Amino acid sequence: MTEVFETIASLRLRLETAGTVAFVPTMGALHDGHLALVRRAEGLADTVVVSIFVNPLQFGAGEDLERYPRDLDADLAVLPDEVIVFAPPVDELYPDGESETLISSGTVGSTFEGASRPGHFDGMLTVVAKLLNIVRPDVVVFGQKDAQQVFLVKRMVRDLNIPVVVDVVETVRNADGLALSSRNRFLGDDERVAALALSRALAAAAASSASRHEALLASHEVLNDESTVGVDYIELVDPATFEPVGDRYSGPVTAIVAARVGTTRLIDNRQFDLA
Repeated sequence: MTEVFETIASLRLRLETAGTVAFVPTMGALHDGHLALVRRAEGLADTVVVSIFVNPLQFGAGEDLERYPRDLDADLAVLPDEVIVFAPPVDELYPDGESETLISSGTVGSTFEGASRPGHFDGMLTVVAKLLNIVRPDVVVFGQKDAQQVFLVKRMVRDLNIPVVVDVVETVRNADGLALSSRNRFLGDDERVAALALSRALAAAAASSASRHEALLASHEVLNDESTVGVDYIELVDPATFEPVGDRYSGPVTAIVAARVGTTRLIDNRQFDLA
C-alpha cells in the first residue's frame, strides 16, 4: 500500500532510511505523462517520492486555482505501491499564510508564460525550492512539456548550488500528437480535435527549419487554419537562454506555443535544429 505523508517531519523521518531518492513534484490530477516521470525516477534511485500539492503561489487573480482538479484517491490509485507520496495541506507548507519570501524568476520569468501569468514562475520556483529542501533528493524529475519551467528550475538549481540533479523526460503524447496535460480533461470533443493544431504547428516548424522566418511562417499557417484556437504566442527560443533567436541564427532551438481552446489554455513545445 502506498505510503502517504502530510507533514514535513514525518516525511523526513521516513526518508532517513530511504537510500538514494528520486523526486517527482506534481500538482496531482495524474495522467500518463506523470507516470512516465515516475517510471524514469524508479530507474534512477532506491526510493521515489511524488509530491501532490496544488501550489497557490503560482496561480494569479482570475486563474483556475479553485477549478484545478483535486482527487487524491484517484492519484494514489494509479501510482505504484512502492512510491512514497507527500501530500501536505496548504498550511503545512505555508503555516503563516502566503510566503513573504519568494525566489525571483528574473527576466525570463516575465516572458511567454510569465507574461500571461504574472508571478507564476516566482511561485513555482519558491515551492520547488521548498520541496527540494524538504525531500532532499539526489535527483528531481521534470517533463519537457513545461519547457520554460524546466529552464528556470535548472537555472535556479545551478545559481543557488542546490545539490540535486535535474532529469528531464521528453513530452508524452497521445497517439494523435496531443501533449498530455491535466487541463485536457476540460476540452470538449470538438475542442480536443482543434487542440491538435498546436502539435501540428510545431511539426510544421520543425519540417520548415531552414530559417526562423520559414519555421514560424509554417507554424502560423497551421494555426491560422484553426479558427477556434486563440494563439497567445509561438516563438523559437535558444535552449541555453530561453530568449528568442535572431533571423540569422542556426543551431538548436525550442519552438514554444501557447493557445486557448475554448476556455482551456494549453502549451506545447518541440526541439529541433535550425539550418
